[in-house]
Amino acid sequence: MMGNGMERIGVIGLGRMGSAMARKFAQEGLAVTGWTRSGRSVDGIAAAPDLCALVAASDTLVLSLYDDAAVAEMLDALLGHDLTGRLVIETSTVVPRILQERGPALAERGAVVADAPVSGGPEMVMAGTCGIFIGGEPDAAARARAVLAQLTPRAVHVGPLGAGMVMKTINNSMLQAYVAGLRDMLPLARRAGIPLADVLSILNEGPAGLPMIRDRMPKILGEDPTVGFPLSGIAKDNDVFRRVVEAHGLEAPILKLAGEAQQEAIGKGLGDHDPAAAIAASYHDG
Repeated sequence: MMGNGMERIGVIGLGRMGSAMARKFAQEGLAVTGWTRSGRSVDGIAAAPDLCALVAASDTLVLSLYDDAAVAEMLDALLGHDLTGRLVIETSTVVPRILQERGPALAERGAVVADAPVSGGPEMVMAGTCGIFIGGEPDAAARARAVLAQLTPRAVHVGPLGAGMVMKTINNSMLQAYVAGLRDMLPLARRAGIPLADVLSILNEGPAGLPMIRDRMPKILGEDPTVGFPLSGIAKDNDVFRRVVEAHGLEAPILKLAGEAQQEAIGKGLGDHDPAAAIAASYHDG
């Protein structure tokens, strides 16, 4: 367990984020086992043959799954196992009620539960620079933070169960709002004859700058074709964020605008590209 530095981590879901977390945990010296419904494995990470074996091999279970349905299915599957002493950390970008509704049943099976969505793509996980927002009771959150501190110093407890996802909604929606603003302003720069690199560099160097844009400059300018997180994933998150806002009886018109812009870019074939491609396109197409 944590006392001897060998907390055993079981990662459920080995997509872009899950595999990055598994690798980072392993780099930090923790014993890591992975399992997916599809049988996917990650080089260098031990693979459990089934969910029962993963639970048996783990002190902490970290879920990293694609959508609401996948998380609901996996939490329900976990309820079929003895979870005594296990910490369940749900890191997926899904509406909070999925975990909140199952919290009492998970506790009955012996689990301690926290939600802890991640802000930042796989490259930020590997670099130890991602943000993780933890929701849960104080004891559960403290235990989760001790584990997640192995991934990043930016793991912070923000409130009760579900508050982690609300904080990610606020954080990442502000990024989406900024990009929506660029979509309106960059065509103006082009029509006035200001080069894309110049307008973004000036923004980056002043109070209107944003680290996300500064860090993506090589991608925006076409110098780096790699994809940190695809635009299709950003659009999926936009839908989740809007539902989180609505669940609290509020509206976020800027998210609707951002979502429409994302769907337009996806319609132009940019769904598998980094969102940087949509920023560049808004300048050139405006």
